[in-house]
Amino acid sequence: MLMHTDSKSSCLKHIQRLCDIGPRPLGSEENQKAAAYIQDVLEACGLETKSQMFPCPLWEALGTTLSVGTEPVSVTANAFSPPCNVSASMVAVGTLAELESATLRGKIGLLYGDLTKGHGMLGAKHAFYFPERSQKILNLLEEKQAAAIITVHSQIGSLEPLIRGWDLTIPSASVPAEAGLSLLQRSSQPVRLHIESRQQPGQFRNIIARKAGRRSERIVLLAHLDTVPNTVGAFDNGSGLAVLAALAETLGRQVWPISLEWFISNGEENGGVGDAVYLRECAEEMEDIIVAINVDGTGHCLAPASITLMGGSEAFQNFIAKVLANYASVVRVEPWYESDHTAFFYQGVPCLPLSSAGVADGFIHTTADMPKWISADRLDEVVSLVTEIVAGLQDKTPAWSRA
Repeated sequence: MLMHTDSKSSCLKHIQRLCDIGPRPLGSEENQKAAAYIQDVLEACGLETKSQMFPCPLWEALGTTLSVGTEPVSVTANAFSPPCNVSASMVAVGTLAELESATLRGKIGLLYGDLTKGHGMLGAKHAFYFPERSQKILNLLEEKQAAAIITVHSQIGSLEPLIRGWDLTIPSASVPAEAGLSLLQRSSQPVRLHIESRQQPGQFRNIIARKAGRRSERIVLLAHLDTVPNTVGAFDNGSGLAVLAALAETLGRQVWPISLEWFISNGEENGGVGDAVYLRECAEEMEDIIVAINVDGTGHCLAPASITLMGGSEAFQNFIAKVLANYASVVRVEPWYESDHTAFFYQGVPCLPLSSAGVADGFIHTTADMPKWISADRLDEVVSLVTEIVAGLQDKTPAWSRA
């Protein structure tokens, strides 16, 4: 088996370096620094790289406060929010039907429940994944001309920004569940929201690195670069970047029959902004892809690696089952769609998403996502598994792999 003898320390080194840069949300200088670091790593492995540049505002939050009377409330500005200093009464809405009938002009809309469930209500209109329901919510908020918006997270203690698109011109902020409860109980009282932020035109990038093989057909290895604003993202997704870097240090130095591509996407947490760019620029090359292997959130000390095959042929399913016979601690799970591989899957490309089984929602997208939770042995196992899959597909074709 082809393996780098120091893949464990290599993975941990890359994760620590990324975490030292800090949170790297799309729209931040830290995101640009992390992209430059990963591109340097891939080039040092002898890969030919290129950047897919796309416009996105460079945005910075300078300070956010929220108060009911003289009582402060825990709050964070939503990504790309314009500045504001608003004092107004609140209108609480928990469903789309309530939003449709609400009068928000000059008010602060308090959005909770079905409108803000999950890890993000709205991405960017430029994203690959921007569902019709979110479009409707965004349009309604703009039509109703709210003075500001407060989005309530379903989790206690979470300050994850729930709006992460730069299309919404209304100032907005997020509060944790317990703060949302307090605001709901005092919804008849006026509140004051003050956001200091600045924004300027910016450019951000995906990174594509390729190792030409003797054939044009290729395997795509992908992981997303960005985090949400409040976490250094050791697990989500420093782990995926570290695995791809370790694979570049091994696979990138070999000559293969099949071409290999590393796709470092950007803006996954914003609805797949970078995926949309990739699909526009590489649409004619999708038929040459044998499989897209996505590594998103792996290596957690308390959670085994997980894998699923989406859109693969019966022969491909049998191949994966045979490989996994040697990996008793890797869990096969049902197909899931909340990551970059979905952009490939919808184009008919078989996908192998690798993640983790059993990581709590209360860990993901929080300040708890630190390197101490990452296991070098689990990362090494994923590097080994992907290496074995890549090696075993060298005589295969897209016609063989696709359902």
